Amino acid sequence: MHKNYYKNYFKKLKIKECTMKGIICVDGVVGVGKSSLGKILAEKYDSVLYEEPVIDNPILDKYYYDRKRWSFPLQIFFLNKRFQAIKNASRIGKCVMDRSIYGDVIFSKMLVEDGDMTQEEFDLYEELLFNMLEHVEKPALMIYLETSVDSALAKIKKRGRDYEQIVPRYYWESLDRHYREYFKNYNISEIITINVDEIDFVNNEKDKEYILKLIDEKLSELENNIR
Repeated sequence: MHKNYYKNYFKKLKIKECTMKGIICVDGVVGVGKSSLGKILAEKYDSVLYEEPVIDNPILDKYYYDRKRWSFPLQIFFLNKRFQAIKNASRIGKCVMDRSIYGDVIFSKMLVEDGDMTQEEFDLYEELLFNMLEHVEKPALMIYLETSVDSALAKIKKRGRDYEQIVPRYYWESLDRHYREYFKNYNISEIITINVDEIDFVNNEKDKEYILKLIDEKLSELENNIR
């Protein structure tokens, strides 16, 4: 992985200075629990939940069986949906986002480095992304759920999506490296990083209370800084 890519990416990035109050983004690798936490937060804060568009996605299962053929169309599909979602969220003003346009570049950068997307396709994707982000405001808070590859794989296996089971381990390891490098350089908005290797906030009430307390404290801190 080109270590300086994400550092340079954030330097080049132009995004509106104002912050969208009430917009919380949840991000992390596949299988980390973004959707589950998103639902919990949306219920707690009485917010609209924007889930990642995987159910009504006509390309996703094809992509996992033939990444070279479907990588570029899939990334454009996701980018378009995420741009629509962030525009809607800015109008509503109280939303939780399961993944978002802010971290969309991670998958595309990984795919071009792994040879599943051409450099020409990536350059076109990146130009489109930058153009879109110029019209986007910052979220109030980015929540990065950090986990080990082994923990993520255990959850992926447990949920049993057929198209995810055929993916080789090196793909998930590459994704993990890109996520860590991206969030090491992330500077768009306020962020809280939570390692969830030993946390089961879905089935364990104490773990759920713990993670919600961390997020509540961070949001209260941000609110106090605004006053």
